[in-house]
Amino acid sequence: MMKKPAIDQKFFEGVPPGDDRERTICAHCGFVDYKNPKIVVGSVATWEDKILLCRRAIEPRKGYWTLPAGYLEIGESVEDGAMREAWEEARAQLELDQVLAVYSVPRISQVQIMFRARLISPDVAPGPESEVVGLFAWNEIPWPDIAFPTVGWALRQFWESRGRKLFPAYTNPVDGL
Repeated sequence: MMKKPAIDQKFFEGVPPGDDRERTICAHCGFVDYKNPKIVVGSVATWEDKILLCRRAIEPRKGYWTLPAGYLEIGESVEDGAMREAWEEARAQLELDQVLAVYSVPRISQVQIMFRARLISPDVAPGPESEVVGLFAWNEIPWPDIAFPTVGWALRQFWESRGRKLFPAYTNPVDGL
């Protein structure tokens, strides 16, 4: 049902013809401003048997450990985005292997695409969004201080897929979000 906008109103909320949910609509031209989930891209990047982790310098979860990941930019491929995020957060250069996982996180309107990757060099350093970065052996990962559930999922699914050249991309664990 379309709601009649006030005379001076530029946008209003209504259900466009043929749609099934309320959207923001331009009162003058009928343009529908769709609000869609954000795409996050990142990687589980390794050097030999160690995994790259970054301690966050920003909220949310400042001070907690994460994988290099962040929002995809307009006009950017998921691959380029994952490599850019690794550079921005850890000054790391990557060679992507394959998609590790695609996670749906509807409570925060995100889709996360995580890659398996190899570092081109072990030389890493904090970028502006990281306090510290480091390479961790599996038994050194600071599990109690992992920033987000999806980081834990990606690490565990990476570990499960190690040594396999090809595998289907993982998704949310059954007990996940």
